Amino acid sequence: MSKERARRREAREAQLERDRAVRRRQVARRARRRAVVRRLTPRVRMGRSGRLARHTRGERAAIVLLTGVALIAIWALVDDLALRVALVVLLLLVLPAIVVIALDRR
Repeated sequence: MSKERARRREAREAQLERDRAVRRRQVARRARRRAVVRRLTPRVRMGRSGRLARHTRGERAAIVLLTGVALIAIWALVDDLALRVALVVLLLLVLPAIVVIALDRR
């Protein structure tokens, strides 16, 4: 009787070991697949960086909108081409200073 119990316990343990081995292979395969997918997918940075990072979306939209309005006004109200180009260049050079003066939070 005890020999048969020992044989059944051996069979159960062998089956458990086979199941564990299958599970280990599945986990390893899944980890390799995830590593490959992680390596191939591009990383997206969630935070903003750069010079415009400190401004909100509305502030950036206002900067672009007002600059566009100023450019349209220059091209609509000034007749001389050389003066138009000079004013556009001046606007683009002075724009960062205007943004800092108007929107700086320090």
